[in-house]
Amino acid sequence: MIITGPTFDEMLHPERIDPKVRKRALRMKTEDPLDPINLFNITWKDGEGHIYYHVLPEELTGVDTPIVVLYGKDFPTGSHKVGAAYAVLVEKELFGEVDPQVNTLVWPSTGNYGIGGAWVGCRMGFDSVVVLPAGMSRERFEQIERYGARVIKTPGSESNVKEIYDKTWELRQDPKVRVLNQFEVMGNYRFHYYVTGNTIVELAGVLESQGIGDGRISAYISAMGSAGTIAAGDRLKQVWPEHKIVGLEPVQCPTLYSNGYGSHDIQGIGDKHVTWIHHVTNMDALMCIDDLESKKGLQLLTEEAGWRTLSDRYGIAETQVMAMSRIFGISGVCNVLGAIKTARFYGFGPRDVIVTVCTDAIDRYHSVMQDMTARYGPLDETEAAVRMERIFHGQKLDWIQEGTLEARTRWHNLKYYTWVEQQGKTVEALDAQKDPDWWEQHQALVQGIDGRILAARAEGAA
Repeated sequence: MIITGPTFDEMLHPERIDPKVRKRALRMKTEDPLDPINLFNITWKDGEGHIYYHVLPEELTGVDTPIVVLYGKDFPTGSHKVGAAYAVLVEKELFGEVDPQVNTLVWPSTGNYGIGGAWVGCRMGFDSVVVLPAGMSRERFEQIERYGARVIKTPGSESNVKEIYDKTWELRQDPKVRVLNQFEVMGNYRFHYYVTGNTIVELAGVLESQGIGDGRISAYISAMGSAGTIAAGDRLKQVWPEHKIVGLEPVQCPTLYSNGYGSHDIQGIGDKHVTWIHHVTNMDALMCIDDLESKKGLQLLTEEAGWRTLSDRYGIAETQVMAMSRIFGISGVCNVLGAIKTARFYGFGPRDVIVTVCTDAIDRYHSVMQDMTARYGPLDETEAAVRMERIFHGQKLDWIQEGTLEARTRWHNLKYYTWVEQQGKTVEALDAQKDPDWWEQHQALVQGIDGRILAARAEGAA
């Protein structure tokens, strides 16, 4: 029997889920997070229908443009990447490409997608294996195994994606193995285009009703990773054609920016290649963020000396300080630093609104923070104030590349080396992505997939 969860429409509008199912799912969220009914908790909204978001205080950002973060910590697994994992798997199952009685699923990841795959795959009855770089945080490996999946460690850390691909090519020689590659499979794109994108469209109206902005979103910022999350910008640009989509990379590994390479520690962002599902010709700018600043910024937001400094020196309400301490991980700080750069670069003002995402939270990075303390010493209030001024208020307008025709063409062409030379795609398939219709056709598949989910659920209930 096919085990399914919500449709795309139900993930966007959980109030449309059968009330009995929704009630039980919300109860099991705390009573038994491993119960498959929790698939129906894959949504950006809480039990009352409120969006998971936080408006950052101007005292933190140093700009008068409202910067708003969607946060993923209240999804099953503690990250919104579980939504992408579910979308990828349910589509494959509905089209008969995977069978829990036959296939082992392989989830290539640098972190949260693998955790999401471990949770989703095992909840939907599949044997699951996560391929993850050995240098990732200890908490990631522990969580994957807790969800019932196995882990294969590959050499390197965050930016060593090719080593992941090499291992998946080896594993796929087994005819029973199915590789669910987040960097390639369009279910990842569709989840964020439809669910995340339309949630942000709704959020614009919520913010306007509170006197924040004028009912539009001026820019959407996302570190690219698999390029799933940034797909929400494609929906936003359809609603507001003047909208800006800004992608982020680490300074330490500026792949699109300058064909760069290197290791970095903004966990959750793989590099050294351009993902197949990244609509690069729709991106308005590319900015690079320092991984050390992202980690030091996370310490500022999540340690006691930072809390005191934010409250006592900068006048941020204690409730705000504690709320922020619970929703940020490393990539979330990276995204906010990119949002600050964006506000300054485009000269946005108080009527503009910038939205970005906190992918996960501090629970995945305690070991990383311990390493930071061992290397740089304990954070005190003086150092906290220095970090506030240098990292948040002092973000510079360097490492910025606008999405000119030449830049977008180059970003697109960089896909060739991974996808045609290494992964077996054709040049014709690559060139097809230059046409906006290619992307729109994939967007339009959502309704048909929802119909298949409903049909499978009805068949299972019969």
